[in-house]
Amino acid sequence: MKGSGGTKGRLVADRRYASAKAATPSRKRPARSGGGKRGRRPASRRSLPLRLFGGLFGLVWRVLWGIGWRLAAMAAIVLALGTIYFYVQLPPLATLIDARTKGSVTLLDRDGKVFAWRGETFGGKVDADTVSPNLKNAIIATEDKRFYSHFGISPRGIASAIRINLSEGRGPLDGNGGSTITQQVAKLLCLGVPYDPATWKSEAAYEADCRVSSKWRKIKEVPFSFALEARYGKDNVLTIYLNRAYLGAGTRGFEAAAQRYFGKSANDLTPAEAAMLAGLLKAPTRYAPTSNLERSRDRAAVVLGLMHDQGYLSDAAYQDAIAHPAQLSKAAEARAGGYFADWVMDSGPGFLTQDTTEDVIIRTTLDQSIQRKAEAALSEVFATKVKEGSKAEAAIVVMSADGAVRAMIGGRDNQVSGAFNRATQALRQTGSTFKPFVYAAALDMGYTMNDIVEDAPITIDVPGSGPWSPKNYEPTYRGYITLTDALAHSVNTATVRVAEAVGLDAVRQVASQFGLQSELAQGPAISLGASGATLLDMTGAYAGILNGGSSVRPYGLIELRLRGDDTALMGQEGGMGERVISEEADRQLTYMMTQVIERGTGGRARLQGHEVAGKTGTTSDYRDAWFIGFSTDYVVGVWMGNDDNKPLTGVTGGGLPAEIWHAVMASIEADIVPRPLPMIRPEDLPPPAWQGQTYSAGGPAPDGSLQPGGNWQPMPEPARQPKNDSVLSEILGAILGRRN
Repeated sequence: MKGSGGTKGRLVADRRYASAKAATPSRKRPARSGGGKRGRRPASRRSLPLRLFGGLFGLVWRVLWGIGWRLAAMAAIVLALGTIYFYVQLPPLATLIDARTKGSVTLLDRDGKVFAWRGETFGGKVDADTVSPNLKNAIIATEDKRFYSHFGISPRGIASAIRINLSEGRGPLDGNGGSTITQQVAKLLCLGVPYDPATWKSEAAYEADCRVSSKWRKIKEVPFSFALEARYGKDNVLTIYLNRAYLGAGTRGFEAAAQRYFGKSANDLTPAEAAMLAGLLKAPTRYAPTSNLERSRDRAAVVLGLMHDQGYLSDAAYQDAIAHPAQLSKAAEARAGGYFADWVMDSGPGFLTQDTTEDVIIRTTLDQSIQRKAEAALSEVFATKVKEGSKAEAAIVVMSADGAVRAMIGGRDNQVSGAFNRATQALRQTGSTFKPFVYAAALDMGYTMNDIVEDAPITIDVPGSGPWSPKNYEPTYRGYITLTDALAHSVNTATVRVAEAVGLDAVRQVASQFGLQSELAQGPAISLGASGATLLDMTGAYAGILNGGSSVRPYGLIELRLRGDDTALMGQEGGMGERVISEEADRQLTYMMTQVIERGTGGRARLQGHEVAGKTGTTSDYRDAWFIGFSTDYVVGVWMGNDDNKPLTGVTGGGLPAEIWHAVMASIEADIVPRPLPMIRPEDLPPPAWQGQTYSAGGPAPDGSLQPGGNWQPMPEPARQPKNDSVLSEILGAILGRRN
């Protein structure tokens, strides 16, 4: 404004102090109705509830914030300290690649090809930077697609796992854990806790405990995972994973799995093969291709889809992999010789087989071609000639004349490992397959296949048991017959007479020297197969007959050495033993056994174009049925029975076992040029002394046998006292003369 003198007045600021007067008059505000108070209510009074709520919220927030950041700081400090603690304890990378406490055993067949593995095999170190890119991509796409972007744990993965767990009605930390590859490595390393044999019952128990996922263990995984990545880096963490992950069928690491399933290195895997191996990580035993190939391929298709979605496979590569799924190697597909492999493992020293701490290579006698043929023959007979639902079991052993086992089947289900092996573990009565040892004893004492024995009722008084009267399978009796006919038709009464004549001790000695390891019966029933034996031992004993009368020890292990070593630690080249009977006696016995097949109880085993010999066997009440026989090249033993020892229904040794034997032998001999068996025929022997001569009834023939039609048996029976002691003396004298 202007002053009265026409000049502008000074601008004076209002004083803000109560003690000073205002420089300019204050403006009067219109009075509010209702009193002399100001017209506007202060804001503090107008929003008191809001201010109270805001103050309370602010207080709570400040308290929570104060507590929260302090707790977060403490957690960060604890996490850092935990990470440092684990970091300084982590060992050098090389010690984590293969930390198995036990080694593995790789079994090779007679041609040097792998057919089985035992223990956890480790194929050798593979690196993240050299392994097949297909495998690396398949693992990351399946297990941890953000592997190269997190620091050991994935909050997004954990949140996703919690959401899945809650949606499926589980607890937030139950079920899916959202574990990264680094966290899985932490589990594989058991959070740094080493295996202690004094603490754990076994390595398997230790690893099972490591896989238990408790809340405390999940918390510990976080600093341990941080330490892993800080100590080794991403690629080295992945390298540990590649070498330590279990992938089914006893394989530890992707190199071992690639060798086991595909017969190639993990560095050379195709997308389809890589996807199949990566798919095993979810459930190694369930998805193992040797367990269920189709299920494994279905899982691999899921992995291929993930690889395609994440850009690791082009459309064309994806379609090609789906159209051409992974194929197993021949060794993995065949899975031949499971029972055989178990037997070889048991036959070697435990510290180099089941309990080995080294990786061992064992070269064996197995012939995979013969093994597959035997398996196919057994399956065909059971599929076409055994009634559906039958619980009957069977076992087969194929052996060379020197005892080298070429094939072994321990039960109808041959795609197994660690199962009960009926070829080596089942001790069963042998029945009439024992009879060749009775005749072997007689022939070795000087009797011939042309000598005479009586087929007639017989009763023997067994001390402590009373009278024993063996019966024939057929109710009729043949009278006087040759030893050849007695064996060919499996005549019980005649065989008992032969055994009594030569002595049970002699029979027992011949059988045990041929390789029957079990305790043999003491009474006369030994001659009819009352003793128990395994199929392996019986087949080995028949191999002794094939090779000319010398014992053999069945064997499967040829050479054992450590992986990487050229020098064998142990080995053998044959199982030949001491001579049991003379070669002449053995060749006669071989002919007698050919007649079992040509005109006796083993007719179903006849092999067109090949000379074969064998013997049927059926035990009392039909609990066991056997057929064991041989060609010039191989001995094959077959057993059938029930595991619970219940009788078979309508099965004798000359029935299904003979048919199985024929199917196996026909398949084996199909590509082999036939050769005659080494044997002596009846016409090669001088005629028996009784032939063409006449003797009075009851008079002994000069060779110790009796003239057909005579009243006395050709061989003495201790339970029957002859009327004339001088006659018995002449018979015994003739026998003793022949022994000398």
